[in-house]
Order: sequence, then C-alpha cells, then structure tokens
Amino acid sequence: MARLQYLRLFTALALVAGSLGAIGPKADLVISNAAIAPDGFTRDAVVVNGVYPAPLITGKKGDRFQLNVIDNLTNHTMLKTTSIHWHGFFQEGTNWADGPAFVNQCPISPGHSFLYDFRVPDQAGTFWYHSHLSTQYCDGLRGPIVVYDPKDPHASLYDVDNDNTVITLSDWYHLAAKVGPKFPTSASTLINGLGRSTSTPTADLAVINVQRGKRYRFRLVSLSCDPNYTFSIDAHNMTIIEVDGVNSKPLTVDSIQIFAAQRYSFVLNANQPVDNYWIRANPNFGTTGFEGGINSAILRYSGAPAIEPTTTQTPSVNPLVETNLHPLARMPVPGRPVPGGVDKAINLAFAFNGTNFLINNATFTPPTVPVLLQILSGAHTAQELLPPGSVYPLPPRSSIEITMPAVAAAAAGAPHPFHLHGHVFAVVRSAGSTTYNYNDPIFRDVVNTGTPAAGDNVTIRFRTDNPGPWFLHCHIDFHLDVGFAVVMAEDVQDVKAANPVPKAWSDLCPIYDALARVILGRGFTDGTTYRYL
Repeated sequence: MARLQYLRLFTALALVAGSLGAIGPKADLVISNAAIAPDGFTRDAVVVNGVYPAPLITGKKGDRFQLNVIDNLTNHTMLKTTSIHWHGFFQEGTNWADGPAFVNQCPISPGHSFLYDFRVPDQAGTFWYHSHLSTQYCDGLRGPIVVYDPKDPHASLYDVDNDNTVITLSDWYHLAAKVGPKFPTSASTLINGLGRSTSTPTADLAVINVQRGKRYRFRLVSLSCDPNYTFSIDAHNMTIIEVDGVNSKPLTVDSIQIFAAQRYSFVLNANQPVDNYWIRANPNFGTTGFEGGINSAILRYSGAPAIEPTTTQTPSVNPLVETNLHPLARMPVPGRPVPGGVDKAINLAFAFNGTNFLINNATFTPPTVPVLLQILSGAHTAQELLPPGSVYPLPPRSSIEITMPAVAAAAAGAPHPFHLHGHVFAVVRSAGSTTYNYNDPIFRDVVNTGTPAAGDNVTIRFRTDNPGPWFLHCHIDFHLDVGFAVVMAEDVQDVKAANPVPKAWSDLCPIYDALARVILGRGFTDGTTYRYL
C-alpha cells in the first residue's frame, strides 16, 4: 500500500511538474538526485529542479541566456560532477559555454555552480540541453529548449505553439548508467516523461490535449541516449516545418524516423472526429511494438472520454525521407558542386574493436586538460593537441567536407547519428541515397550515417566561420563513452581572441583537479577517475 501511495504521489507530482510552465532565458538549474518512477519502476536518477524530464527552457530570438547550473549531486552510483551542453546553439564567441567535459570545460564539481552565459542572436526553433559528461544524461539530465521567433515565417500555418506542444521522446533504464552493462537496452520509452515497461503495464501514459478545428505546432525532441524511434499519430498526418532549428519547406508525412538528438516541428491539423488516438514511438531495437500501451502516449480531443484509445495503426505510406527536406530560405552549400570540391575534405573511417569505437584508427579518450584550454595555452597543431589523433585543426573561412562511410567494421550499433557542435551543416548525401545534392539540401546538426548494407556514404559540408574546438561525435551516448568522437579545432589561431573566457570558467579545472586528487588519494587509481566523480 505504501508503494502504491508513493507511485500515486509521484504521478501527481509529474503532472504538476508538467504544468508548471517554462523557465528562462535566465534561470537556476539545480542538479540533484531523486527517486523517481516515470514508467512505474522506482529508481534513483538525476533530476533538474526536482523533475524529469528537465524543465522546458524558453526564450526569444535575440535573447541572452543566463543559466546557472548548481551541482547538488550526491548519489555514489552515478556521476557527481556535471557539465551541460546546449544542443544546437552555435555559441559564437562563447565556445567556453558549449558544455562538453574535457573538450570545452572541466566539469562542475559537487557543491559548486557555474553560469552559462550566451546569446542567441540569429537562431530560433527547437533545441535541447543535456549533460555532456560520460553517460550522465542517460540517468536523467536532459530536457527541451524552445527559442521563439516573433517573426516566424511559418506562423500562418498553425494556431497553437506553447509549452504544451513540446513532445519529448526518451529511453529509460532501470539501472544507473555506470552500474549497468556498457551497452544496455532500455526498459521503456517515455513520451513527455511517462511510459510503460513490460513489468509495469498499468503505469500512467502522457496525454496531449487538442481541440478539434485547431492547428498545432508540435515540437518533437529526441532526448534519446540510444534508440531511434518511428513516430506517428493514428489517423493524422504531420507537416514538417523545422529540422534541428532550421526552417524547412512544409513536407507532409505520416511517420517520422527520428534519431538521437534530432528535432522536428510539425503541424498537426486536429480535424478528426472527437476521440482518443494513439501516439506511437517505436524504438529500432529492444522492447518494440505497442502491446499494452508500451512505446505510446495519448492524443485526446477536447470532449473525448478520459480512456485509452482503441484506434489501430495503419501501414505508413508516406514516411519521412531526408532527401525530401529542403530549407525554407536559400542556404548556399559551401564549395563546388562535385564530391571533394572544398578547401579541405576529411574522410572519417569508423571502426569497432569489440571494446572501443575508433575514427581513423584513434579512440577519443577525454584529455586531462580540456581542448579549449590547451589551445588557449598555446597548443595549435594536431601533433600538440590531445588526445592524439582525435583533434583536427581546420583553416579559417574555408569550405569543409566530411564523409562518413558506413562500413562493416563499425556496424555494431548502427545506424549512428552524428552531431557537430557549433554549426548546422548541409547534408549533401543522405543515408539511403547515392545522390549528391549541392543545390538545396537540408541543413541540420545531427545526421543519420546509415548502414553498411545500404552502402551509405553520408557526406556533410559546412564553413569555418566560428573559431573554437567543436565536438563531432556519435550521439548514441554509450558509443561516445567508448571513444566514438573527434574534435574539429576551427581557426585555432583566432580562438583566444574570439572567445574571451570568464574567471569562473578558468576556476573550473583547479576545483575539479583538486577533487580528483582527493578521489585518487582514496585509492581509485584505475585510470578512469572521472567515473567516480
């Protein structure tokens, strides 16, 4: 009875948290541990301001974001230091605020805080934030961000766009990331923080309310650590209008395959009979299907009874195909319209040796000194920058092409979604296609790199107009944790002048290093000190 009362209390609190509204662009984010049960199974997790998913942060195009992260973590089964990445923001002039631990900063130590202070002058759309320290975000430190554009060119297409039209998808695990296996399988899919596992068939599901006759801009955000999801809503089409913060030409589909860290805005016309309809997010592996309401949520029309849907899924006849996505406004592709027609072309050869992932024969191992600090201290060449073989200096004001062929050597866990920090890039060749588009490809910041079976050679292009070290990595967090990453060190000579760092940033490493020395002094000398922090 006590457990049942606790679960009821949690559910009530989860619903209240969902109705508290957004925070930002100036806010405190208190990172702590709590016992939660988003799928009916209680476990300790990482929460932000007491809730999971982390609170929605909102602002407007042109805003200055001041997000003060306070580390109150205490649980010894999970990491107690932290860092946060503000996914999708260019961080021009504030590379130090990008967040990846040991690339752009030292982690924030328990009992300390750090202010991420950055501007968003020319971006709007759907973003998110998450821990960028090892696999910590899989334990709960992940949430959505929306930047509204008062002059949104798509505004005439929808009637409603607010806190309640954000839809988050996340994989949930019943063991902490550092306690479970290196490559775990999720126990459940959470939609807006609620879901069911096979062992919790009566857990509450998220309900998204609509009113018949209105058009809704839904913002779909994958907070996933690993699976990609095929997302659909029974009896409804979806018209995509935004991709990873880039306005796109309207494209109507009936299903969306969304990979870890990707985002889509779509317009849903609530034009069906008043009823309840299943919302479905089927993972590409693990516990798939929808039996008993797993991998599901509810779209409820105003006036429909508060019951579970009885609708059935029909086969998708118009799925999202990436090559059908195009920017709303013209976005010129850097370089010449031929393969390799750029100032610098880089091929990334993926491999997996059974333990670690490698790129061009190197596994990314977090350096003891963050890459940004190395650059600020005078290291400028690939030979000087650590970790060896994983840092690629890029010339300024140049066109860059990166090819990422899907090969059998790295088939484990494929398809791999790759994310470049500090930019959006042109996807000139998409997974599942052999065609190169140099005219009007979609620009985005996370791309599916495909599979060996399809012979994929996903190719992206961008221009080096943002000095700083920018992480390029697989966004399956368990793959990143075993080295599936490189750093693009862009315009190294100008990094210091372009990115003045605050004193609080300079203090992070001495505080963290002192903590590491204490931990080492207690006998944890296996070479992975950060695991215990």
